[in-house]
Amino acid sequence: MPEETQVGVSRRGALFTAVGAGAALWLGAGHNAAARTLSSEPGAYAIEDFFNHRGTKGAALSPSGEKFAVLEQFGEGDQTRSQLVVRNANDPEGAAAISIEVGALAVRWVHWTSEDRLLVKTVMEPKVQRIRMTGSNRSTHVEGYPTERVVSVHTVTGQMAVMFQNEINRLRASPYLGQVSDFLPNDPDHVLMPAYESDGSLGLYKMNVISGVGERIERGPSSTMGWVMHDGIPVLRRNINARGNVETWFARLPGEADWRLMRRNRLRDAPEFGYVGQTQNPETVRVLIRADSDNHLTVRDINLRDFSVSAPINHREGVDAIDGIYDSRGKYIGVAYYGERLEYEFEDPALSAHHRALNQFFENDCDVKLVDISADGNRMIGRVSGPREPGTWIFYDRAARNILPLGSATSLSFEKLGEGQRIIVDTRDGAKIEAYLTAPLSGKAGPLVVLPHGGPEVRDYRSYDRQVQILAAQGWWVLQPNFRGSGGYGKAFAEAGWGRWGERMQEDVEDAIAQVIRDKGLDANRVAIMGTSYGGYAALMGAVRRPELYKAAISICGVADLVDMLDWEKRTDDTPGNMIFEFWTKRIGDLSTQRPMIEAASPRRRVSEIVCPILLVHGVKDEIVPPIQSQAMHRALRGAGKSVQYIEINGGHGDWDDKEELAMMKSCVQLLNRAFA
Repeated sequence: MPEETQVGVSRRGALFTAVGAGAALWLGAGHNAAARTLSSEPGAYAIEDFFNHRGTKGAALSPSGEKFAVLEQFGEGDQTRSQLVVRNANDPEGAAAISIEVGALAVRWVHWTSEDRLLVKTVMEPKVQRIRMTGSNRSTHVEGYPTERVVSVHTVTGQMAVMFQNEINRLRASPYLGQVSDFLPNDPDHVLMPAYESDGSLGLYKMNVISGVGERIERGPSSTMGWVMHDGIPVLRRNINARGNVETWFARLPGEADWRLMRRNRLRDAPEFGYVGQTQNPETVRVLIRADSDNHLTVRDINLRDFSVSAPINHREGVDAIDGIYDSRGKYIGVAYYGERLEYEFEDPALSAHHRALNQFFENDCDVKLVDISADGNRMIGRVSGPREPGTWIFYDRAARNILPLGSATSLSFEKLGEGQRIIVDTRDGAKIEAYLTAPLSGKAGPLVVLPHGGPEVRDYRSYDRQVQILAAQGWWVLQPNFRGSGGYGKAFAEAGWGRWGERMQEDVEDAIAQVIRDKGLDANRVAIMGTSYGGYAALMGAVRRPELYKAAISICGVADLVDMLDWEKRTDDTPGNMIFEFWTKRIGDLSTQRPMIEAASPRRRVSEIVCPILLVHGVKDEIVPPIQSQAMHRALRGAGKSVQYIEINGGHGDWDDKEELAMMKSCVQLLNRAFA
């Protein structure tokens, strides 16, 4: 197709010719050299540089595709401010149609509700205060929560309205008013938003975006987390159990009063079901599902009357579907997959050539995610990400054959980040797995840090990863293996790791290490392992299995004792039929028949075999892997006279604020520097 080769020069020649208010921001202000507390590879960024949030936070097309808006955030901390820039899509490089100050707030996304009105999600970070305790001279910290709000902005007059602005008590009491359940593309004056009531239940409100005033149209029990709509009518309701690890879906047809149980699913690991979008038929919704005995996730329609499912839609054989995509009017466009990079199966095959052209513009080095498509399919907003691309927003006009950069999510430059590549690893038993290898800026052979992912039934992608780039900036290579037992490659691939914790899953990691050391000439005497959740378990088990290989191991919110973990899952399981305990029993093993194997795969019970220094990090509010796992490992290592450091973070399962994350990464780098010295 001629258009495919006429979209302009590659990003190496043109990408950083930014336009508009965000140009100087995108090109990047200088980084504060005085803040560099740890040395890094010459020319690379310091650790602090990776925690800079100035940049483009969103971009969106108007319903007609005649305008686009870019959402910028400037400054840091108390100096944060945000701005909207609206441009004419027919003259995208001309003067800004309008520039609107959003205020001294952080921002998350922008969305058009009509040709002249935008919604913006804002976030006000909490300020930690000290209060004096009654009757005492002592003072203590008071914790806050990020306050989320949705603000309506008229792009001509600049008039703004905060959703629920007439309910002062609700605004004071609820920090979580930043979600939109349905943008109602056929009703430009309204959106649907969830909001918590004073009794803790969730209400669904029809909000007038002009006035900020809403009317409740639905109310769920205390466990309700949201609804799915068909033309503004709730047809699915999603409830969460107390521990937050199982979702229950209820369904009803338009016009019905009663909700019917449709299905239950585990959250986080091994996803089996998710909402994609509505269909033309009010009795069906489009979902992502692993149906019956399917090996792969597919996009299908599910009937809300009898819960039957259709044949796969835009199916790609041998690959898990990721999601479906829709245009600005809610029309279905296609299905997303992940092969060598993010790919699509479109309803309109002509779109495939344009997506390939966008990939070529970025030298087939990035994922180009289509986040907004005009109703005629001519104009698109994309978000580009890759190992060296933290996130760039682009505007693409098919007819004009024009790709225009809109701004970058951070001020990091891809030339100063480590280059990543996809590799295929041959395992010792003849299988093949996929892995991603990131080189330091210099590309010189040196130490290697392996980062097994969490889950384990999730996967890594060839995308930007802050931890990976921080490690690469120190002059180290970073390896991310998608070992057997990972998700994203089909059920059979995941099942190949069931009951093989501490064995096959570790062997795949070791085989990936051996291959890259051989192929890249890396230093086999300077290898470390680091991971979070399951990855933390893999790090500890690696130190047990291969004391001669690993010079340091870092476990973040990791499991240390599989026996104790299974016992804890059973005690805390509040699901029908103990579905969570049964889920983990299938993955790890059956304590009633396989206890010796499970004990042998528990690092805490084998600390005497560990030689390298260990760093343990855990969130004190972790409800996924309890902190006692790391605390018990710490005690066992100290009792055995091993080198160990334990850090507790004021947070949950890795969901920490940047100050905590920055301090943790500095501790990790310090340990690895000593280990690699």
